[in-house]
Amino acid sequence: MMRLAALGCAALLGACAGDKPPPSQPAFYRSLAQPGAELDANVAQSMISGYRQNNGLGPVAVDAELMRLAHEHTRAMVEKNRLEHNLGRPFQERLRRGGYDAKVAVENVSAGYHTLAEAFSGWRDSPPHKANMLNRNVTRMGIAAIYAPNSKYKVFWTLILAAPDEKRG
Repeated sequence: MMRLAALGCAALLGACAGDKPPPSQPAFYRSLAQPGAELDANVAQSMISGYRQNNGLGPVAVDAELMRLAHEHTRAMVEKNRLEHNLGRPFQERLRRGGYDAKVAVENVSAGYHTLAEAFSGWRDSPPHKANMLNRNVTRMGIAAIYAPNSKYKVFWTLILAAPDEKRG
């Protein structure tokens, strides 16, 4: 009888739990190592800006041009299956040719991180990448992550941080 009562309670609790949607996973923990996965640039912006603000710096804003340039470079790394800043052209030349006039610009690239949290942690724990994220002169950002199913890395990343040249039109 006790066993039957326990089973009844468990069934009732299970039915109640079924009414609630499961908690959603925060975007920075979602795996991008799968078809159709998309990086949430606003979550990345919030994460990077929060890190900057915790270190006494101003936030960065998502910039559509830098998003495009980050995506183009990430796509090039995927196509060549190589992690590199200078695929074909040096970083500053890529910016210029892409139509972005910056008074300062820095770039982090990486591969093998499956989530935004992993990529951010990797950059934060690497002195040169950390220095880029904490560059006091940058005000804008673009970020891209692309799934590469045939690569050992699975996901390639590009983060561009910059301050536009005020003279640009």
